[in-house]
Amino acid sequence: MNKKARIIASYLPQYHPIPENDKWWGKGFTEWTNVGKTKPLFKGHYQPKVPSELGYYDLRVSETRIAQAKLAEEYGIEGFCYWHYWFGNGKRLLERPFNEVLFTGTPDFPFCLGWANETWKGFSYGANGRNPLIEQLYPGDQDFINHFNEILPALKDKRYVKVDGKPLFLIFRPSEIPNVKHFIDLWQNLAIKNGLLGIHFVGQTYHLGEVETILSNNYDAVNIVRLTSCYSQDNRKLTVLKRKLTKVPNIVNYKDIIQVLVGEEERNNNIYPTLMPNYDHSPRTGNKGLILHESTPKLFSKHMKDVMKVIEHKPDENKIIFLKSWNEWGEGNYIEPDLKYGLGYLEVIRDGLK
Repeated sequence: MNKKARIIASYLPQYHPIPENDKWWGKGFTEWTNVGKTKPLFKGHYQPKVPSELGYYDLRVSETRIAQAKLAEEYGIEGFCYWHYWFGNGKRLLERPFNEVLFTGTPDFPFCLGWANETWKGFSYGANGRNPLIEQLYPGDQDFINHFNEILPALKDKRYVKVDGKPLFLIFRPSEIPNVKHFIDLWQNLAIKNGLLGIHFVGQTYHLGEVETILSNNYDAVNIVRLTSCYSQDNRKLTVLKRKLTKVPNIVNYKDIIQVLVGEEERNNNIYPTLMPNYDHSPRTGNKGLILHESTPKLFSKHMKDVMKVIEHKPDENKIIFLKSWNEWGEGNYIEPDLKYGLGYLEVIRDGLK
């Protein structure tokens, strides 16, 4: 039987304290810190957003990870794409939840890794200015080799998501890696030497004009996140000026941008669409961020149909859809149940796959 779709949900591990966040934001900081204190910024603004059946969880707790996987599997999601942080020179952050999934073998649910290769800046969590908190570095070949060896146990795990037999590896900033063709060739050779068929490299981009460049740099596929399309409703500079003067965030009605969240380009076998249930950056950036206003499961259902349509004629292996996101609560971008809509968004995915 042909597959309807391969939905891979981006998964944020920022739900347990780490020493670095304690230092930057205060003892015990996690993603929930900003989510819980968010208030409505205008009439009808849906905030705060409160999780329902999974609660304000701690990802150090295995029962939480098991419950998430069970929920995802029940509603048709193929696997989680865990955001993975390697800053160079062996520096990692937030690795504990995935490491426990990997080394305990639980939950028995497919996964892949997405390298969030980006400098962390204070702005992301409302700090004054944009001073780097921790920089993304690319020290050279030995660091690339060390990075590969660090994730090799994951790549060889039977649960790892594959495309044509190759482990899928997503890169958040695909063009920022110096001499990226060399990096990809290096990893491909290391993969084959370690008994793999290779790696299926996917570059993620928010800019349609970057697609050809990414593919020319030896990536196997591109995942397009069309959030920047939301700004085309108005002149970008005028929008920024208006927000500075009025201190009102960039508000775009979800119903008005559904049609631009996926396009004809995603019909290509090597271009993977993004499924976007909602988005509201105000927990992190207050009135400086983008808000997709009045998203509902009913409207999401229309978007789901559009995304399913562009993949329907692809080979089964390439019917990949990246769901943004499973649990980015700080971006108001999640599909886990909340108090307002419950399982509504997950039900749309389940029904859309039937």
